Amino acid sequence: MDRKSKLRQIALAAFIAMGAVQGVNAQALPDSGSSAGVVSQPGTTTALPSTQTQTSALTPDEAKQSAAGNVAELQQMIRGSDLSELRTTYNGSYGASLLFYGKEMTYYVALFQQKNFWRVIKTQDATRADMIYKDFVRQTLQLSDVEIRRTQLEAQKAFTERMIALSQDRANRLQADLDVAHQQQTIVANQQQQTRAEATALAQQKASAQDQLRAAQRQVRELQRQLESGLPSH
Repeated sequence: MDRKSKLRQIALAAFIAMGAVQGVNAQALPDSGSSAGVVSQPGTTTALPSTQTQTSALTPDEAKQSAAGNVAELQQMIRGSDLSELRTTYNGSYGASLLFYGKEMTYYVALFQQKNFWRVIKTQDATRADMIYKDFVRQTLQLSDVEIRRTQLEAQKAFTERMIALSQDRANRLQADLDVAHQQQTIVANQQQQTRAEATALAQQKASAQDQLRAAQRQVRELQRQLESGLPSH
């Protein structure tokens, strides 16, 4: 074996060893989010909001990568079984994934919303992949703030509207009870007025009857006295 052949073998062995170390590092990275299997196939690239189109974790070369090309490549690979999902973090409808293609010791870092990839970065550097993934996770936190706040406000609005409806229903029932009470009060007042009028009339009738009774009693006594004396009064 000549000197050139030995050098080629040494270089090849070093490259294989470096790739193996990167693979071990990738598998040993701590999990920073919940994993739910390989990410479902997102759709086409969607532009990030203007404040999020660049990430401080990317180098100029990484920032110039063709997002559409990387997205198409990753979508094609997701359909197969050779791609491993190392990490995935969700915040609201936004997510970041760190995926690994072992056959080429290549990492894919994806930023997505629901089924739409926004950005996909491809690298063979495990440290860079981890850094970019963490920065994408940070972006999902920022992007989801408004969405989460909107969800909370929608729930609060629905809750308030439900409480308003319940309160209005309670007010309606109380108003109905109050109307019934007022109607009943009017009926009772009318009945009381009629009863008092009837009582006054009965009192007058009683007084008249008592006068008639006393007159009749006087007549009876007078007739009784005349009968007992045997003499007519005239």
